[in-house]
Amino acid sequence: MQNIQSSVATQAPSLAVSNTKQIVAALALGVALVLFVGFAPMEVIHNAAHDARHAFAFPCH
Repeated sequence: MQNIQSSVATQAPSLAVSNTKQIVAALALGVALVLFVGFAPMEVIHNAAHDARHAFAFPCH
């Protein structure tokens, strides 16, 4: 008896599009954060950071 095995080659999807989307998303998030922090009053930024520290149970006083 003859044992015939066939193999199917599969090709992984290209990561170039995924990397490009990740870079664009990171840049957009960075620009949004810089604009938000740049135009927000300092008290708002301080309170947001303070609340985040409390949310993570990090002592700040």
